[in-house]
Amino acid sequence: MSETTSPLTRAERLDRLPVNREHHRLVVGSGIGWALDAMDVGLISFVMTALVAQWGLSNGEVSWIGSIGFVGMALGATLGGLLADRFGRRQVFALTLLVFGLATGAAALSWSVGALLVFRFLIGLGLGAELPVASTLVSEFAPARVRGRVVVLLEAFWAVGWTLAALIGYFVVPAGDDGWRWALALGAVPALYAVVVRRGLPESVRFLELRGRTDEAEATVRRFERAADVAPVPSPAPAPPTAPPGARALWTGGAGRRTAALWIVWFSINFAYYGAFIWLPTLLFNDGFSLVKSFQYTLIITLAQLPGYAVAAYLIEKWGRRPTLATFLLGSALGAGLFAAADADTAVLVTGMVLSFFNLGAWGALYAVTPEIYPTALRATGAGAAAGFGRLASIAAPLCVPLLVDAGGTGLVFATFAAFFLVAALAALALPELRGRSLDADPARGVTPSTLRG
Repeated sequence: MSETTSPLTRAERLDRLPVNREHHRLVVGSGIGWALDAMDVGLISFVMTALVAQWGLSNGEVSWIGSIGFVGMALGATLGGLLADRFGRRQVFALTLLVFGLATGAAALSWSVGALLVFRFLIGLGLGAELPVASTLVSEFAPARVRGRVVVLLEAFWAVGWTLAALIGYFVVPAGDDGWRWALALGAVPALYAVVVRRGLPESVRFLELRGRTDEAEATVRRFERAADVAPVPSPAPAPPTAPPGARALWTGGAGRRTAALWIVWFSINFAYYGAFIWLPTLLFNDGFSLVKSFQYTLIITLAQLPGYAVAAYLIEKWGRRPTLATFLLGSALGAGLFAAADADTAVLVTGMVLSFFNLGAWGALYAVTPEIYPTALRATGAGAAAGFGRLASIAAPLCVPLLVDAGGTGLVFATFAAFFLVAALAALALPELRGRSLDADPARGVTPSTLRG
C-alpha cells in the first residue's frame, strides 16, 4: 500500500484516488437507473404514434400526452433537488425509481386519454427528480481530474435507455392492439431496481459531512480507498452541520449570473430536444412513412447518440466543459437546420443522425457542468432547479410542434429547434470553466482548489 501521512480532507482523499471498482459500481448502478428513466421517456414517443393510429387522437390530444409528463418532471426536478440536499442523494434516487416505475406499470392499464394523462404526470414526478440527483451523487465521488468524463459516461446510459425504448417501439408496440400496453408494462422495471439502489449505492461523503455523520463518511471514503489499494490518512474535523441554504441562494452573490446562464441553456436544449425526439416518429409517420419504417428510422437515428457521448466524454477533459458544450450545441443547431431542409429518405436519416450525435453529446456536457457550479449544500438544489426550469420548455415544445407544422411544416419545426440550440450555445459561453478543479472550489469567489495529492 502507498504511504502518506499528510492531512487531507475526505473530499481530497476521494479526489486523489484512481478510478476503481467502487467508481465503476457507482456509475453502473446509477447509470442503470438513468437508462430506465430514458427508456420510459422514449417509450411515450412510440406510444403516441400507436395511439394516433388506434384511438384516432387529434394533434392536440397527442401534444398533451407528450407534455403532461414534463409538467410532472418540472415539479419533480425542483422538489427532488431540495429533498436530496435535505435527506440525501441515495434516498431520493431510490424513491424516484420506485415512483416512476409503479406509475409506468399502472399506465399500461390506461382506459382513456384522461387516465393516461394522470399516470404520465405521476411518472414525470419520479423521472424529473431522478436525473439531477443521480448526476450530483456521481459527481461528488468522481476524482476531479476525470469528473467531467465520468458524468458524461453516466449520461451515456441515456442513449442505452432510449435505444431500448426504440427496440421496444420497433418490435413490441406494432405487434398488436395491446402492444403499447406491453411496452409500458416493461417500464415498471425501475420499481424493482429501486431496492438495489437503496441497498447497494453509497451516500455522498460531502452530504454526510454536512449532516455531521462523520463516521459514515469516513467508512465510505475508506471503502473507496481499499478498492484503490490506497492507505487512509488523517482528515481534519469538518465544519459543524449546517441546514440547506434554500433555493433563494441560487440568486445571491456570484451565483446569480451562473444560474441565469445555466437556466437559459437548460430551457433551450430541453425545448429543442424534446420537441424533436418526442414527435420524431409521429412526424415521420405524418410525412408518409409507414408506422414500422418511422420506428426503424427513429431507432437508427437514436443509435447515433452513443458515439456522440463518447466524443463528448473525451473532449470534456481535453478541451474543457465550456468549449465542449458550446461546440456540441452549435453542431446540434447545424443538424437541426440540415434536417429542416432534408427532402429525401437518405437525407432525413443522415441529418437526423447528425442532430442525434451532437445533441446528446451536448446533454452529456451539460450534466457534467451543472453540479460543479454550486457548493455542496446547494448542489442538488441548483441542479434540480435548473432541470426543473428546463422542463418548462419540454412542456411547451410538444404543444408548439403542431402549431409550427400547421404554419410551415416539418422544415419550420426543425428550423425553430436550430434557433434554440444557437441561443443555448451563446449562453454556454457565460458558464465557468471548471475542468480539473475541486468541487469545493467556488468559481464566483475565485478560490483555487487545494493541490491534489496522492
